[in-house]
Amino acid sequence: MLEEKNDNLHRDADGLNEVSSPEIVPTDQQQAVNSILLSNAEESEDNTANESNHIPKLDYDSLSMEALTDELQKLISLEKITAIKDHAEELRKAFLSKYNDFIEEKKEAFMEQNPESETEFEYEFPLKNFFETLFNEYRDRKNAYYKQLQKNLNQNLDNRIAIIEELKTLIDDADNRNDAVKKLTALREKWNHAGPIPRDKYNHVWNNYHFHVERFYDQLHLDRESRDMDFKHNLEQKQKIIARVEELLQEDDIIKAFRELQTLHRIWKEEIGPVDREIREEIWEQFSDLTKQMHDKREQLFEKLREAETDNLLKKVEIITEMDQISREEMTSHNAWQNQIKKIEALRARFFAIGKVPAEKNEETWYLFKLATRNFNINKNTFYKDLKHDQQQNLTKKLALIENAHALKDSEDFEATTPQMKRIQDEWKKTGHVPKKYSDSLWKEFKDACNHYFDKLHLARNQENDEEAASYSKKKEYLDLLKEFQLSGDHKTDLEEIKLHINNWKNIGRVAQSKRFIEGKFNKILDVLFDKLSLSKKETESVKFNNRLDQLAESNDQRKIQNETVFIQRKMEELKSEIFQLENNIQFISNAKPDNPFVKEVYKNIEKNKEEYKMWAEKLKRIKEL
Repeated sequence: MLEEKNDNLHRDADGLNEVSSPEIVPTDQQQAVNSILLSNAEESEDNTANESNHIPKLDYDSLSMEALTDELQKLISLEKITAIKDHAEELRKAFLSKYNDFIEEKKEAFMEQNPESETEFEYEFPLKNFFETLFNEYRDRKNAYYKQLQKNLNQNLDNRIAIIEELKTLIDDADNRNDAVKKLTALREKWNHAGPIPRDKYNHVWNNYHFHVERFYDQLHLDRESRDMDFKHNLEQKQKIIARVEELLQEDDIIKAFRELQTLHRIWKEEIGPVDREIREEIWEQFSDLTKQMHDKREQLFEKLREAETDNLLKKVEIITEMDQISREEMTSHNAWQNQIKKIEALRARFFAIGKVPAEKNEETWYLFKLATRNFNINKNTFYKDLKHDQQQNLTKKLALIENAHALKDSEDFEATTPQMKRIQDEWKKTGHVPKKYSDSLWKEFKDACNHYFDKLHLARNQENDEEAASYSKKKEYLDLLKEFQLSGDHKTDLEEIKLHINNWKNIGRVAQSKRFIEGKFNKILDVLFDKLSLSKKETESVKFNNRLDQLAESNDQRKIQNETVFIQRKMEELKSEIFQLENNIQFISNAKPDNPFVKEVYKNIEKNKEEYKMWAEKLKRIKEL
């Protein structure tokens, strides 16, 4: 308390108007003392002001709306309603921010799906209603508490004013001086239990009270020995406080030390009575000087903290700028966006780990941070909305491919089905991603259908390979036997024998592609046998061609069939051109008689070429039937 009185300071002591401090404080100490007086005045009004310090604050912006709701419900259930004011307000701010973003996304999705709809967008979100119910409960309980608190503060104020009036009566009543000290003690005890009062009345009421206590000691003619003992006791208590403050000046935890200094000021002012007038100014000067030293240390600490906060501000602005740059980059793939998301998450973690910024910049910094985050999320959500649309289309395509695979998996027409199954597999590879919840099941179903078919194909080919190996061995043996075959000289008999050998060879079966050279050896033997036969060229060609057609049909080699077709077409073109040339030559021979040898030779060649053309035309017709 401010000890030294000025005679002009207390002329309004009987009222409740503000009065100046009853002690003279040097100008350079006034700020230090006033800061403590103000803090104590605030705490005297509501002694729960610091109860929230023990309740940890989570990173509310990183929590989901469900987690924020759970946290508010827990605080309301477990903590004093006055201790969670800051927590509740920040929880609501974080919840509404996330809720607004959530509703905006839902609205955008609605507009995308219903671009021409005239229906006003509405979205029912039960969690929002539950959160508001919890917050309203908190607010109602808080309002009820402060309403009752204000009533109690005013009642306590009335009680303290009444005590001051009793004290004034005690001082003015000269007839009761013998037991005045005893009554003063009772009044002081009553004062100490009167409870908190409004902060704007705190200093005036306390100064008024102490003014009259000092009047009691200074103006009443009490027993000197009793008064001196009381002064001595009060001096000892104040000297102990001074000693403790000197110790506090050496503490490393300045904030904690300053809090204790506030308590010591309250004790000095509220619990300890006056000391002898001759030393009041001196001891107060000593206490207030130590207070200034502690205040200066705290200001130096705060200056360092302000410097750190300014540095934090610069760091956070850099992070916001980097987030803004990332949000402007165009990403075209899921992996690229995942890398960007990791970058943003890392930047957010750095942002929250940096620490406080200057209070006057806090709102602006937070707004810019939220804006950068929101811009990034808008671009990200737009990409994934488009990706989701593409994935739905891919889902439709893959379901169709699975249906095709199921339709073909039991086919035994391997030559026709295998290319189709391979085409389906290629299309599957080219088709993009589907929604994750379908991906594994679709792939398993498609893979099982393909495996079912190709397992059958491989089994058939393995069996076919065994048959082809056996056919090769038989044909090799038959080729050795055919080499010993001799013509009898009977044209018809020998021709039938050769045809029989051709049928036997064909009935043995096909051989592997790598062993098909044996067919050439067989054809060479046939050529030798046909040369020995006195057959017409047409008949020979027919038998040979029939054998060749059978081999082409057996191999089903489309390339060889195509080559054979082209060869025949070229032969026909050559014959057609030759016939045209011969017929054209006849037209240039004038006055030639029909029995002219040259003319007869030309006509003979024309007929020969026409017969051969018919033969090749028949071959072309037959090969096309393959």
